[in-house]
Amino acid sequence: MEASVRDQFRVRHSTLVAQIERRGTGVADLGTAYGELGKLLMAASYFDPAEAAYRNAQTLAPADARWPYYLGHLYKTRGPLEKSVAAFERALQLRPNDVATLVWLGEAYLAQGRPDAAQPLFDRALGLEPRSAAAHFGAGRASLARREYAGAVTHLETALALDPRATSTHYQLGMAYRGRGDLARAEAELARKGAIEPRPDDPLMRALDDLLESAEAYNVRGGQELDARNWAAAAEDFRKGLALKPSDASLRHRLGTALFQAGDAAGAVEQFREVIRTSPDFAKAHFSLGVVMEAEGRHQEAIESFSNAVTHDPAYLQARLQLARVLARNGAAEKGLAEYRQVLERDPAMKEAVVGYDLTLVRLGRYRDARDQLTSAMKTYPADPIFAYALARVLAAAPDGRVRDGARAKALADHLLETERSIDVGATAAMALAELGEYAQAAAVQRDVIAAARSAGLHDVLRHLIANLNLYERGQPCRTPFTDDELP
Repeated sequence: MEASVRDQFRVRHSTLVAQIERRGTGVADLGTAYGELGKLLMAASYFDPAEAAYRNAQTLAPADARWPYYLGHLYKTRGPLEKSVAAFERALQLRPNDVATLVWLGEAYLAQGRPDAAQPLFDRALGLEPRSAAAHFGAGRASLARREYAGAVTHLETALALDPRATSTHYQLGMAYRGRGDLARAEAELARKGAIEPRPDDPLMRALDDLLESAEAYNVRGGQELDARNWAAAAEDFRKGLALKPSDASLRHRLGTALFQAGDAAGAVEQFREVIRTSPDFAKAHFSLGVVMEAEGRHQEAIESFSNAVTHDPAYLQARLQLARVLARNGAAEKGLAEYRQVLERDPAMKEAVVGYDLTLVRLGRYRDARDQLTSAMKTYPADPIFAYALARVLAAAPDGRVRDGARAKALADHLLETERSIDVGATAAMALAELGEYAQAAAVQRDVIAAARSAGLHDVLRHLIANLNLYERGQPCRTPFTDDELP
């Protein structure tokens, strides 16, 4: 154990021994002493002795809901599931209106395949706390298991609105959409799935999570705050961890990440450089330093940092992806294309790399290759409009006449306009009309696009939009599919 945790255990154990040896100690007080030691054991993942301590606490203080509640979580983590259910049921008997207990017992019933038993618990929880994302998430899953797809969609959409960071909701919502027959929305949600589930407001588990005073415990807590986008709280946890273990590269790197997200770029750079000084092969620190350098417009330093990241970890695809992007945008498009190619050799399904590779071909003027790659990508990712949008621009405005196909470009743009009336898509439709020789209509569409851009305050794009309008008004087509700023 780390010394700080060892001290915590000695204090808790000494308290328990003193209670046992003291004449006249009440059973409730002794139960509390056992339970408090059990909490520390559980927080440190010593589950067997934690179970014994909790069971003693429960026997000595049967009216205290904390001990069966913690046992429920212990069995939830370690198993068996039946014991978790029994413990949560006992805790709920003692605190029938506790939202967290209702949610966790409902989750346990779902894990047993008992949605009919789970549904009333989530309904009770929502009656007590209507804005509980965790309760809506559970109710949606129970409805989904019962094939009540409309109700599932309602609950899961609400859960996602209440807690957008809970990325696992996307998968459940996608399955609910699929059950309802809405395949397009199902595919979109399933593509956004993650592993973070909504949790109920849970003071007891929060107290347990905050119990250990170790570098690793502070690292875990800080990571949870990062996931929740609580940057200041995350930085505080990482600083506490570093006070116990100043040499921990992971803690220092994550402190830098929290500082950068909070707007303290200088503080972040200081932490990343310190990690690199003490642990030069820590690839994530090189990557993060590159992100800051790129955000500050220091492109050559960003290239150097991303290059260092992939040197120390050749399989670090996100670093290689960023290296490719910065190279392509800063006069080294061929090198960027080679880096994109390496990413795709390792992970052919990485969509960001596919987009970057295809549009770097456009940057290089390899329009036929770009057309063919974008056509292929449209088949691979039919639900993502980026490929149809880029292909429409290439077909409408490529300088290579062998590549242009105005009719096909217009068909793609018209299809995109059915679901997305954005400035980019509108400008693409105008390009396609101009390629077909319909200059008056192209100019009319372009004027609408310019008006929308002005209304939205997008003054940085107006110059290019107006330049294209001038072309159409003179009866000339556009021969610039993308400006440099529009390419990744």
